[in-house]
Amino acid sequence: MDKVSPRHPRAESLRTRERLVEGFKAGLVVPAGLAAHGRGEAFDYILGEQTTKHAQRAVEAAAAMLLLAKHPVISVNGNVVALVPAEIVKLAKAANAKIEVNLFHGSVRREAAIAKCLRKHGAKEVLGAGRKFSTRIKEVHSDRRKIDQRGIGAADVVLVPLEDGDRTEALKKLGKRVIAIDLNPMSRTAQAADVTIVDNIVRALPLMVKDAKRLSHGPKTRLHDVVRDFDNEANLGAMLEFMLGRLKNLSK
Repeated sequence: MDKVSPRHPRAESLRTRERLVEGFKAGLVVPAGLAAHGRGEAFDYILGEQTTKHAQRAVEAAAAMLLLAKHPVISVNGNVVALVPAEIVKLAKAANAKIEVNLFHGSVRREAAIAKCLRKHGAKEVLGAGRKFSTRIKEVHSDRRKIDQRGIGAADVVLVPLEDGDRTEALKKLGKRVIAIDLNPMSRTAQAADVTIVDNIVRALPLMVKDAKRLSHGPKTRLHDVVRDFDNEANLGAMLEFMLGRLKNLSK
C-alpha cells in the first residue's frame, strides 16, 4: 500500500483495493469477493464517498442494539477481515460480542486464515473455524448455512457486514435481530435487516467502535431510546433520496 501516493485523488479507494488484493494473496478473499467490492464501490461513488447523517444515525442505532444484546455476534467474511480486522476486534471488545467466521465460498483453509488474521489483531476467540460446534440453517442454500452453536446459533443480535440476502432473511426468520452494513440500500439484505448502515465498511466500522465506547458509559435507558427512535425503512428511504439528489446534481 506504500506505493499509493497520498496526493492521488483516489488514494483512499486505491488503498482499500490494495487491502483486498493483499487479502486475496493471503487466502482471505476469493475472486467473487473482489467483484462484490467493485459493485459496492459503484454505490459509494453515488454517495460521494462520504458518510451521510443518515448513515451516522444507523451507526449509533447499531451500536446501541449491540450493547443491549444478551448474546451479540459479529459475523465476518474474507472481505471484512481484509479491510477492517483491527476494527472488528475493537468493536467485539467494546460491545462484548463474539466474532464468527461465515463464508459464502467456504473452506477449512480460508476459515483458518481468517481466524489467524483476527487473532493477529488481538482477537482471543474466533468461532466458526472448525466443525466441532457447527450446525446448519436449513433455509440457506449456500456454504453460509453453516453456523456455530456458541455464536450465531445462540445470538439474539447479529452484525452481518457485506452480507448476502438469503442468510439475512433466514436469520430474521429464526427470530434474531440483524444489523447490516451494505452500500446498496435496495438489496435484500438492506431491506430485511433491523438496522442497515448504508456506508463503506472502512468508514462505518471505526464510527461504530467510537459510538459503542461512548454509549457504553451512559444509562441503558439511553440505549433503548436510540434503538426505539430509529426507523430503518425511513432511513433507507432517506438514503435513496440522498442518492437521487446526488445523481440529479451530477446530471446538470
